[in-house]
Amino acid sequence: METENRIFLPLINNPFQPGHCLETVQAMEDAKERNIATGEYYYFSGQPEKAAEKMEPYLASPDRALRLSACLVYAYANLAMDKIRLARHALTEIEETFADINGNPDASPELKALSAFVSVTAAVLLHLPLKNNSAFEPETLQNLPSGLRFFFCYVQAHYAYLQEEYGRSLGIVETTLAFQPQVYPISAIYLRLVAVMDYMALKDSEKAKEQMLLAWELARPDGLIEAFGEHHGLLGGVLEVTLKKDYPDDFRRIINITYSFSGGWRKIHNPDTGHDVADNLTTTEFAIAMLAARGWTYQEIATHMGSTVNTVKAHMKSLMSKLGVEQKRELKKYMLK
Repeated sequence: METENRIFLPLINNPFQPGHCLETVQAMEDAKERNIATGEYYYFSGQPEKAAEKMEPYLASPDRALRLSACLVYAYANLAMDKIRLARHALTEIEETFADINGNPDASPELKALSAFVSVTAAVLLHLPLKNNSAFEPETLQNLPSGLRFFFCYVQAHYAYLQEEYGRSLGIVETTLAFQPQVYPISAIYLRLVAVMDYMALKDSEKAKEQMLLAWELARPDGLIEAFGEHHGLLGGVLEVTLKKDYPDDFRRIINITYSFSGGWRKIHNPDTGHDVADNLTTTEFAIAMLAARGWTYQEIATHMGSTVNTVKAHMKSLMSKLGVEQKRELKKYMLK
């Protein structure tokens, strides 16, 4: 029988103590489990080259749980390196493995849940249409190991956010965090970042900042900064407000991750969806454009960003010129949801 629960994404599935992430990985006795977890650590700490190298030997593993683990991390690591052909190869392998498992009547419910988890996670984080809406059925969640349930709740919350169901998304986040018997740091970081996105969509910047700092408390001891770079465009300038001054070195690394990851992300998202998310703005310009597209006034943006109205207007003039638009309402078609 395949050991899908034991070695599938073992770091996400581990309630390690913040500050002891790498130590926890190195203490794993099973060599395959340790290798996959090491690749996860490299990815979540913003080292995509090392992550891809660690995962590559398992991309064609006969153990489908190992294969799915490797393909998910490998796909996103290659996005960050702008290796789109390799990222697409891994995404295709995920879909083919998912189809193979779900077409097999003898496949275990646990393995079916794992394949659904990977398929939906890959699609939602790329903001692609779901091919498998049934993956959100309760059976999927019930058949996942504990740590992955919490990350899958993040995926569900992110999907609700994309449907502009911000209250529902927050409800998923709050319920998940409240009922965690122990903290799974990676899942908790991602969940709190969705809460930031939701609160910014609801124009509650103070609660958004609170959630950002809670996520940062979990991430900083182990340098798990990848998630912040991945989500930057959806965070509405909260990173700039909360981290830039007090953690300048970390902030610079996050912005570097943002540029590299978002460049690869757009090269799959834009052609696959026909949605032309802007790729020629600075991170500050993109944050301001996101807020303006959602109806924030210059004064509201300036207050949130700790800036002046004139500075915001200058950024707006620059970004609208780059996008070739004349009115704020035209920004929405170039922004993330």
